[in-house]
Amino acid sequence: MKVLLINGSPNEKGCTFTALNEAAGTLNQEGIESEIFWIGKKAIQGCIGCSKCWELGRCVFNDDVNKLASRLDEFDGFIFGSPVYYAGPAGSICAFLDRLFFSCDKTKLFNKPGACIVSCRRGGASASFDRLNKYFTITNMPIVSSHYWNQVHGNTPDEVRQDIEGLQTVRNLARNMAWLLKSIEAGKKAGIKAPELEEVHFTNFIR
Repeated sequence: MKVLLINGSPNEKGCTFTALNEAAGTLNQEGIESEIFWIGKKAIQGCIGCSKCWELGRCVFNDDVNKLASRLDEFDGFIFGSPVYYAGPAGSICAFLDRLFFSCDKTKLFNKPGACIVSCRRGGASASFDRLNKYFTITNMPIVSSHYWNQVHGNTPDEVRQDIEGLQTVRNLARNMAWLLKSIEAGKKAGIKAPELEEVHFTNFIR
């Protein structure tokens, strides 16, 4: 079993990475493989709502979003990490995830556990945490929790490493992720099938 951790910070080895790396280390201790994927510093094109992905099976902008979408079968769980900018996640990770979730084959994400971790100096963590969790709740993905909201505080990696409670929250999150993945795997071996989903009927406020 393997978990993908997406580092949505423009700083490859900054505060967000420090938190994700703590989670990755705990996952590995629990016998779960992990990979940290950094979205980089380059500008990331946002979704333009063209819906061409429904025809092509991929996003029209051929970048790391498509590369990652082609690898989704490799992973059994996901953890998204982001710094807090103006009480919200970084725009780059939102652009990345908007396109990934809209354009990918959703069945490759169904029933796979997801979680997020946010890093902030002081405030805005809860709003950012809420925003990122919405990707899971619209994609039939169980959300993994911890004993507190998954946030770390600090202006530098060294300060994050001093956030004893924050890192403890991250480690407990990783343990819960490992437990859920093992439980799902045990259920499959016992013959428990994933739920059959009803066909989705899209409506709006005028019909």
